[in-house]
Amino acid sequence: MSITVRELGEAGLGAFIDYPYDLFRTHPHWVGELKKDTRHLLETAHPFWRHGERSLLIAYRDNLPVGRLAAIINRAHNSFHGENCGFFGFFDCADDKEAAAALFAAAEKYLRAKGMDKIRGPVNPSTNETCGLLISGFDAPPMIMMPYNPPYYAGLIEAAGFAKAKDLFAFRMEVSSGLDERFEKIIRRATRGKDITVELVDVKNLDGAIADLKDIYNSAWEKNWGFIPMTDAELDDLGRALKPLLKPDYLFFAKVDGKTAAFVLMLPNFNIPLKTARGALNPLTLLPFLYKMFFKIRSGRLLALGVKKEFRNRGLEILLIKQAIEAGRRMNWEYGEMSWTLEDNTAINNVIEAVGGRVYREYRIYEKTVH
Repeated sequence: MSITVRELGEAGLGAFIDYPYDLFRTHPHWVGELKKDTRHLLETAHPFWRHGERSLLIAYRDNLPVGRLAAIINRAHNSFHGENCGFFGFFDCADDKEAAAALFAAAEKYLRAKGMDKIRGPVNPSTNETCGLLISGFDAPPMIMMPYNPPYYAGLIEAAGFAKAKDLFAFRMEVSSGLDERFEKIIRRATRGKDITVELVDVKNLDGAIADLKDIYNSAWEKNWGFIPMTDAELDDLGRALKPLLKPDYLFFAKVDGKTAAFVLMLPNFNIPLKTARGALNPLTLLPFLYKMFFKIRSGRLLALGVKKEFRNRGLEILLIKQAIEAGRRMNWEYGEMSWTLEDNTAINNVIEAVGGRVYREYRIYEKTVH
């Protein structure tokens, strides 16, 4: 039975979104987002696609779907980094090397025709969304807005000619452990004689908070590998997504002499209730979803900790980690995940390890020259 790969038009978006839910229907650890959120991200009306384009591909064996892949061009990335790099994302596949090879060959053909000379991924659809392939830590469901895949995915990607470009770390930190006295001394020294305040987000003034977040985000990550500044439209879209979920403990800012200097964004592990939703909230899934939403979440993720360049190396990072731990305690978390960081970002990785974090999951970005 031969493999055929078909490019889907907009009418086929539903089939593209549905595929992993069918593939992992009985998997104990895989968690999908709500399908409506995935559809919003993939629809061309999403602000990402104002500077991007994509080809949605599905592989069939004997007319049955066996894999999916998106070939992606991110013009903002290529302009910012001076590259002609294409990307792949939304990769899901049965344990079928022939199907995976056919999908990647079709993606390369599309990207080559668009003038790209390399392909990198997985990114879904950029490093500002979910990205990376899980390569260690398969024994539990992922944290919110982090990917999950079975171990065989790495073999499929590597068999298609891809090699490691960069690894990403996820750290686990027990909330009960807190910070030892030497870090409390650093915080006291950092705040001595300065007007430093930590302010929880005012959810009624989210527009102002998002503006501050954008300013810090685009400053703090500017030199990071793979970074792409978020546009105003993308941040507005993020604000709309966060608004119904956001509580003051989830987003807070550090101010130095009245100037916004740093921020932390955290979220409870909403994957716990999302697992029961199976992609959609309906009469069958709503009650289990709500029960787990309110009674079963005991962990969360620190998605971002950003400090403006001019305020770095002053102890603000440790102050914000302390505030994050205290927020986790208020929410009755047992542990928090700090993710993700670049494997070679030793400055922040050393801080996280020093305060008690340990790498417990690793993710990989792959790359290949387009021939």
